[in-house]
Parts: sequence; C-alpha cells; structure tokens
Amino acid sequence: MKQLTLNEFKQKYFYKTELQDLCRQYGLPTSGTKAELNSYLEAFLSGIPKEQIKPARKKQQVRQLTVSEITLTTPIVDSGFSFNDASRQFFAQYFHIEHFSFKKEMAIIKRAAEARQDTDMTVADLITQYQELASVKQHQQIVNRTAEEQTYQWNSFVRDFCQDPVSQQFNNKLKVAAILWHHVKNSAKPKRFTSDLVKTYAAEIKHFKKNK
Repeated sequence: MKQLTLNEFKQKYFYKTELQDLCRQYGLPTSGTKAELNSYLEAFLSGIPKEQIKPARKKQQVRQLTVSEITLTTPIVDSGFSFNDASRQFFAQYFHIEHFSFKKEMAIIKRAAEARQDTDMTVADLITQYQELASVKQHQQIVNRTAEEQTYQWNSFVRDFCQDPVSQQFNNKLKVAAILWHHVKNSAKPKRFTSDLVKTYAAEIKHFKKNK
C-alpha cells in the first residue's frame, strides 16, 4: 500500500480505528488517545524513524486499586489508580454525592501527568487542578483547545448541523449530516459544518429523501 504523505494525512479525517490501523501498518504504537495516535503518525510521516517514536504514556503494570485503598495522597501515576468504579465511589464519597461522573478536565490532567511520568501528583492534586480549571470563566475554551478535543470533529459537525436552522427541514438529520460529512471528511476543506454545504450537495440530499 502506498504510504500517505504528511500533507495527505493532515487533510483527511480519520476515525480512531483507522488511526490504529495506520499505526499498525507503519509499526508505530497503537494504544493511546486519538491525539496521541495522530502525533505518532505525524512524526513518522515527517521523517522520524519509527524506532524513535515511543508511546506518549506507558501502560500501568500494577494491580488496580480498590476503593478502600484510594486516599488523597495516592499517586495517580503508576500506583494502580484508574478511572474505574473504585475511584468513582471514592469521588462520590469525597464530594458527598450519590453518583459521580468523571469529568473531562480530570482525564486531561491525568493524561498530562502520565505523559510527564509525574509520579508525585496525587489524587488531592488532581482534585485541586480540576477545581481550578473548572472555576476558570473560559474553562470550556481551554478544554476545546486541547489536542484530544480537536480530534472529535464529527461530533462537533453533527452538533453544529442540528443547531443550524437549515437542518429543520430534514426528518433524518443524522443521515443528512452523514452525507455532508462524507464529502468534508475526504477533502482538504475544514472539518466543520457550514450551511453552504447543504446548498452544495442539495442534489444528493434530494436523491436520498426521494429514495428513502
């Protein structure tokens, strides 16, 4: 199979499974977030030998902690701490709520600590940094600028399409969004929705409505 060029790679949108397939094909690390997989491929296609491209974060080789073993002083890297049912119960008890859902900001902080191999960062530090980030007035803009968030263009595309008044004429909005996304995904166009796309591909959408 012909190797992608860096420019071709940057112009196309890839799902995570497609990125993993490419990494496997080129002998690169296949585990990690979409942003991390993207970084491996960009490095390789930029000319860096695959032997020099290492996983951004190493997998924990230790047993996962139980809820009774988690404390505020527990390191979040290489201790067995993970975002699982045990830590969910711990955070529910800490915040005095019945059910706790992991926050996006927490995942961002934990991945950054893993990438740095910051074995000094504790659960207490994680909570403090999360609360500081959540208290920033523009915290959502900060989250959206992270590399990982920028890989979810399809979700943003569908959301923006459904929020645009032009979408109200369609009963099956998801199918129409998929038709438009297909063209954007495989082009050099920005991976975002604009109402002009509906005009550009009106004939194809009309054909779908007629034959569904």
